[in-house]
Amino acid sequence: MCRSLALLSLFTLMAVAASAQPLPAEAQAYLGDWTTYSDETGEAQVVVRISESGGVVQGRIIRVLPTEEHPTPQFICDDCRGQYEGADLRTIPLIENMRWNDDEFSGGRITDPEKDKRYKATMKLDGPDRLRVRGYIGIRALGRTQIWRRAN
Repeated sequence: MCRSLALLSLFTLMAVAASAQPLPAEAQAYLGDWTTYSDETGEAQVVVRISESGGVVQGRIIRVLPTEEHPTPQFICDDCRGQYEGADLRTIPLIENMRWNDDEFSGGRITDPEKDKRYKATMKLDGPDRLRVRGYIGIRALGRTQIWRRAN
């Protein structure tokens, strides 16, 4: 019984290790800090850190930038709705479960905490310092794209 359990554990660990492939070099260019911009004003809003673990990419807000509406940046989201109202922006998983697929990341989700909505998402580099992030409902045609710029 103990031997069977030990073998099952070993095979499970091997399967997990095999599925956690490192990202190819071209996919690693997506990792790092990216500045987002308001669709309405064009102002820089936050810096998102995109990181990888086990071949899966995620992103979290690491810095809130001063804007005309909010000259003193704060991590507590007073403009957020629903479950994110009053939340610390650093705790919200903004990008989740993105996987490398040929020449882009896809298959994951992006969260809009201000609207309390989650969308399917893709990310594709547009040059070394521009990232096209698309959130959509159902099919890609039903969505919008934001351009994020690499943070300094």
